[in-house]
Formats: sequence, C-alpha cells, structure tokens
Amino acid sequence: MTAERIDPPGLSPATGFSHAVVVTGSRLVFLAGQTALDADGKVTGTTLPEQFGKALTNLLTALRAAGGTPSDLARVTVYATDVAAYRAHAAELGGIWRQLAGRDYPAMAVVEVVRLWDEEAMVELDGFAVLP
Repeated sequence: MTAERIDPPGLSPATGFSHAVVVTGSRLVFLAGQTALDADGKVTGTTLPEQFGKALTNLLTALRAAGGTPSDLARVTVYATDVAAYRAHAAELGGIWRQLAGRDYPAMAVVEVVRLWDEEAMVELDGFAVLP
C-alpha cells in the first residue's frame, strides 16, 4: 500500500491527524468500533486516557489480525462521550497514539455522542485501512 497524506496550506494545521489520505492498495479492512473492553467483555480503565489506550490497542489488534499495520489506517473516527474532556487530554491522548500507532496519522474525526453501548465506556474508535 502507498499512502499520501495531504495537508493543504489553506486549511488549519493538521495536528494529530491528516486532512486527506490518498491510498493505493488491494484490500480494504473495515474495523468495527472498539472500546476499552477486555477479553471477558468488561470495560477497563476509569480515566479517558486509560480507556483510549485500551480502545486503540483493541482496534490495532483487529487490524493486525487482518494482516495490517497502523500505517495502513486510512480513516479513524473517535466517538467520545465528552469532547471537552477529550480536548483537555489531547496531548496525553496524542502521546498514547504515537506510542501505539506511530506518526502516520490517518484522516480522523472526533464526534461527541450521548453514550456508547457500554455505559462505562467513554470512548470508541472505528475505522478502515487499505492493505497492499
């Protein structure tokens, strides 16, 4: 897969995401929404950063099982129950992202939702990847 990340000069600077990602590859992987569930189906972590790290780990586990790597991610949507809290932790969440997924940022969006499937969940990530 080749990925070209595009951040046009007329848009605000892209920090922790890319404005557009043009990919060439042969396999699309659609990743289901992942929260901070452990192997027993229980939400782990009591803070947003803890839950974000587990949700991202779960997303990347699914991606790797499909044969992909974090750099294959083309799009990720983050659903947060509190965008103000997400913004307040943005630097820490960015560090977690870089530690687990690197610096090849996909096109991303953060959307505030009233609640997620599991009431204890504060954040959910889904996305898709393009594999070679």
